[in-house]
This record gives sequence, C-alpha cells and structure tokens, in this order.
Amino acid sequence: MIGGIFGEKGTGKTKKILDMANQSIQSAKGNTIFIDDDTSYIYDLSTKARFINASDYGITTPKMLYGFLCGLAASDFDLEAVYIDGLLRIIGHELDSLEGLFDDLKSFSAKHNLNIIMSVTGSKETVPAFLKAYIL
Repeated sequence: MIGGIFGEKGTGKTKKILDMANQSIQSAKGNTIFIDDDTSYIYDLSTKARFINASDYGITTPKMLYGFLCGLAASDFDLEAVYIDGLLRIIGHELDSLEGLFDDLKSFSAKHNLNIIMSVTGSKETVPAFLKAYIL
C-alpha cells in the first residue's frame, strides 16, 4: 500500500508521519525505515526504526528515489514499511510530474508487500487527480 499525507506547509504533516511511523513500529513484525532530507527529527523517531538522511545519497529525481527504495528492499527482506517525509523537497520535482512515480511505487509496494507512506506539500485546490486516491 502507498499513501500520502497531503497539506500545505505548517499543517502538521511531519508530526503526523512521525506519529504514524512510531505507532506502526509497535505492532510491526518487520523493519521500518524513515527517510527525511535532514536530521532535525531523528530524536522524535523510535530507535527501532532506521533513519536515513536522503541528502547523504544525492537523491534528486523520482527515478533515483525509486532505485534507492528498490535497493533498500533488496537488502532487507524483512522490510515492512517506509516513511518518506518531504517527498517534494527530496526529489526536487513538481507534484504534477509524479504520476509515474506513484504508479511505480504502487506496483512495487504490492509486489514486495511493503507500505510506503509519504508526506507531500501542496494546496488542496491544486491536488492532482492521481494523488487523490492515495491521500490518507
């Protein structure tokens, strides 16, 4: 399953995704990864989750993010959930151009039985049609 926490800047998306990650860890049978573009929230995340600073890996495009996630899943067969805070900050692309990424992630998550939850900044008036099906 993939899902998106969508809203404008300052609406509590980061707090919500951190809470979701920390809560899911309590009942998780597999591993959890939390990806952000800096380390400012590293101490808000349970130590049972693996924290990854995406800026350390030069992820700048949707394809690079997809490949990075494939590598994480290939190296960890117990991976159960991936949380990505600030998707647009990490890949530096406009939301309208990401339908292909969401399609790829949907197939990937189903194939590997992996939950991928992302926070996405944007206005409710301009949310792309493809994203509406993923908003949590």
